[in-house]
Amino acid sequence: MLAARGSGAQAILLNILALDTSSDWCSAALLRGAATTTRAEQAVQRHSELILPMIDELLSEGGLALHDLDAIAFGAGPGSFTGLRIACGVAQGLAFGAGLPVVPVGTLEAMAEAVGEPRMLCALDARMDEIYLAAYERSAGRWDCIVAPSLCPVSEAPPLDGEGWTGCGSAFAVHGEALRVRYGHLLCAARPEVFAHAREIAAIAARALAEGGGIDPDQAAPLYVRDKVAMTVAERRAAKERA
Repeated sequence: MLAARGSGAQAILLNILALDTSSDWCSAALLRGAATTTRAEQAVQRHSELILPMIDELLSEGGLALHDLDAIAFGAGPGSFTGLRIACGVAQGLAFGAGLPVVPVGTLEAMAEAVGEPRMLCALDARMDEIYLAAYERSAGRWDCIVAPSLCPVSEAPPLDGEGWTGCGSAFAVHGEALRVRYGHLLCAARPEVFAHAREIAAIAARALAEGGGIDPDQAAPLYVRDKVAMTVAERRAAKERA
């Protein structure tokens, strides 16, 4: 896509650096106008070691310095708590130093962008028998959020209207059968291998910037959705009884 601010002859091509460390994968992307270069590696717990060298490589390859960028975008969540903090912290630190705006992008929306079908049900395994889930419909080249990112057991996943939904994300690998039972004929396909990638985060950020989006670095924050990472004994017992 063409990343530009404005329209017609007045359009200004955008340079956007994007990064994501929300999953087992670590990725970075540099969008320069219509061209995107990327780096990605399955990092497990090495995101903090990998992300800055990836960024340095992309900028060097693109012949750009940080001050040549228009913004820095990052995968804001939901996802791994540690990963979200790494991405937000790196984006904030780089943006502060270069005087740039930051664009937080939802990881579930980035997954919808990666697949690109008209109706997307995006779901990540959140462990503790729960999933992160959101639903989007494409309209005029944008994603309308039909179900906002939320955390829930599969059995309590929110209802959807209409058919032709394509599922994606790790929840379909871990909880695929339960999700098929939950949504039945509304689901037409599933892509469990899809994860949030900096490439799509850059594309979404470009659209946001073209419409005047972007925030000050000190306003950026991860989208955790879950506000705690451990259940009490009583909560675990209740979860087992629900299963």
